[in-house]
Amino acid sequence: MKRVLKKPVISEKAVALAESGKYVFLGDNLASKPEVAKAVEELFKVKVVKVNSFKIAGKEKTFRRIKGRQQSKHKFVVTLKKGDKIELFEGAK
Repeated sequence: MKRVLKKPVISEKAVALAESGKYVFLGDNLASKPEVAKAVEELFKVKVVKVNSFKIAGKEKTFRRIKGRQQSKHKFVVTLKKGDKIELFEGAK
């Protein structure tokens, strides 16, 4: 089984979304919305209502005349059932 979720995103905007029951995760580039919903439900014992996803293309970077490219990222915004919380995000406030 592939690792669907890589890590939670703890940023100012993500913490503000967490107050309204939406949590942001970085995931596998090939992961689908149902796979992410299932992984969050099993990992945190909550009910997922909706999953939004978007991909961020990797940027080209130059370091001492050597060109390289950052990895692409796939972010998922998971909306939970009203009343459910993920305690991981509560400590970031």
